[in-house]
Amino acid sequence: MTKLITKNEHVYDMLDSLLRDEGAFWNSFYEDRNKKIPFFIDAPDENLVNYIENGIIKPGRVLELGCGPGRNAIYLAELGFKVDAVDLSSEGLQWARERAEEKNVHVNLIQGNIFKLDIPHDEYDLIYDSGCFHHVPPHRRVSYLHLLNNCLKAGGHFAITCFDAEGMGLDIPDEEVYRERTMKGGLGYTFKKIREVFSDFEELELRKMKEIKQPADTFGLPFLWAGLYKK
Repeated sequence: MTKLITKNEHVYDMLDSLLRDEGAFWNSFYEDRNKKIPFFIDAPDENLVNYIENGIIKPGRVLELGCGPGRNAIYLAELGFKVDAVDLSSEGLQWARERAEEKNVHVNLIQGNIFKLDIPHDEYDLIYDSGCFHHVPPHRRVSYLHLLNNCLKAGGHFAITCFDAEGMGLDIPDEEVYRERTMKGGLGYTFKKIREVFSDFEELELRKMKEIKQPADTFGLPFLWAGLYKK
């Protein structure tokens, strides 16, 4: 981080530094693959499957933000999508790489911070986020929305699952994140806040995820929002 602030990005970097080291955290998180973490299962999100089976989303080029072990990215690749999948964690991406090799599909796995990468503009038919956004600190929401607007094609779709403030996640004012220097396990969002954040996009659906009892072919937990938007 620069010691002299002369650009907005310097301010963002400074605020990033007040919070945890995300790369180290997520590498540690994915090291033990036997932990009882719900989304460690190898099954795609029920909402994503629904959008595709109903013909709302058709094969094209996809960017997945925070892909982890790759369950959604691999599902899309199996259906003929061209998938770029980004994650901070080398451990998570190695797991995704192994899963993709087992299924003989290609996913372009990219390690890095989504706000630091040179992501192509106007290239993606779909940007998908399953559990990344609620780990984005408040000051980076602006960067996140710029990414969506810059990288989606006109008419492209954005789909997300994230913590519901009532069922999961930290529900506090934004400024409290910096006073306490933590987002704990992630930020929770109310229906109203989600709508406000993504108000520049056409909302096609915003609902709670369906609960899917495991083992199953899809994944779903009722404390997550499922949203679908169009640019």
